[in-house]
Amino acid sequence: MAAADVFKLLKDNDVKFVDLRFTDTRGKEQHVTVPVRAFGPEKFEDGHAFDGSSIAGWKGIQASDMLLMPDPDSARLDPFSDEPTLNITCDVIEPADGKGYDRDPRTIAKRAEAYLKSTGIGDTAYFGPEPEFFIFDGVTWNIDMSGCFVKISSEEAPWSTGKEFEGGNMAHRPPVKGGYFPVPPVDSLQDIRNAMCLALEQQGVEVEVHHHEVAAAGQNEIGTKFNSLVKRADWMQILKYTVWNVAHSYGKTATFMPKPIVGDNGSGMHVHQSVWKDGKNLFTGNGYSGLSDFALYYIGGIIKHAKALNAITNPGTNSYKRLVPGFEAPINLAYSSRNRSAACRIPLVTDPKARRVEVRFPDPTTNSYLAFAAMLMAGLDGVQNKIHPGDPIDKNLYDLPPAQAKKVQNVCSSLDMAIDHMNKDREFLTKGGVFSDDMLDAYCALKMEEITRFRMTTHPVEFDMYYRS
Repeated sequence: MAAADVFKLLKDNDVKFVDLRFTDTRGKEQHVTVPVRAFGPEKFEDGHAFDGSSIAGWKGIQASDMLLMPDPDSARLDPFSDEPTLNITCDVIEPADGKGYDRDPRTIAKRAEAYLKSTGIGDTAYFGPEPEFFIFDGVTWNIDMSGCFVKISSEEAPWSTGKEFEGGNMAHRPPVKGGYFPVPPVDSLQDIRNAMCLALEQQGVEVEVHHHEVAAAGQNEIGTKFNSLVKRADWMQILKYTVWNVAHSYGKTATFMPKPIVGDNGSGMHVHQSVWKDGKNLFTGNGYSGLSDFALYYIGGIIKHAKALNAITNPGTNSYKRLVPGFEAPINLAYSSRNRSAACRIPLVTDPKARRVEVRFPDPTTNSYLAFAAMLMAGLDGVQNKIHPGDPIDKNLYDLPPAQAKKVQNVCSSLDMAIDHMNKDREFLTKGGVFSDDMLDAYCALKMEEITRFRMTTHPVEFDMYYRS
């Protein structure tokens, strides 16, 4: 879609407002809205000015002026606004030189795509994330000097069997770890997911599947079609926006938090990926599970740099409550065509064009622009340096003999460990100027603020463990 097509869309749909959207370092979408009469061709040429100092981890007050440059191809009608509104995704531009801002996640993702082409290795990287999320009836929490608590309300949850509800207790609900795949009324969220899928399709995001996930208290997944790196990260932001707003319209609340519930499955975001050149899938070959040497080296790069990647792909302290040994969590730095506890799984496909690797340790709180770019850079480093991942492990990784199990490394077990690994292993990210040291330093500083707050906050479980000591 070109700029001219955007203005036709505005006219044909009697649009009243244009919403300019961009993504901050943490992955949260931000926006500013202008009346349609104030949105002219100059917005695509000169951009829209805003204050970058108010965005966490970005500019200081002394150099805060920045520009939003709309991408006409991203324009879509907002299905949730009362007045006709057009949403457009923007790049963040430095006014001084007209280039993409060094800390703008979408700019970094574009640089990763450009770097891929510059190497001559390939011309397109495709990504297909599978974000899981929870839908609850309500959530309350409080943290202050007197103490802290969190309480989740969910009529579908197993803990609601003994509660009285207006109109009666529905009774049909999945047990713990029993949410995959019972039909309604046990799956109480079918209609909400249907509504989410229709809203996604209205915004140009093609849906392939949706279903209830394993966790009992409202865990869900919506599978959408793969696309090129930047486009697919754009779609991920649309998906989150859609999930939150449809849930809200039903009087419920949705979260992509990896581990909101104790004792049931957490939410991951498995990311399918492949690299192509001249219309040919470079992952297709005659090796293990139909993979090429290119694909194996790509996997080798992911495994080698996985602990540094964790800082981006698993960006919160809560992320590591999902990545715990002994469960289905993909903590093992190995690859397999079968084993779901391996960091990299090779999906079974019949069409060689569909050959790909599924990286399983990321979670949906990640900034997709940064995560896709970082994984691509790790994979390309593996290809460039011919980093072979070794033999696949198709056995149950938790039943391996101790001597063999010790040889299999794990992903990071905490956010501060991941930050430490990123500080030691970041050269693969800075190749071609894709990520800068300044950006990575600012990212790590932002994450350390979260780690420090978490460390300093007394947790209720500590009372249970230590109050009587």
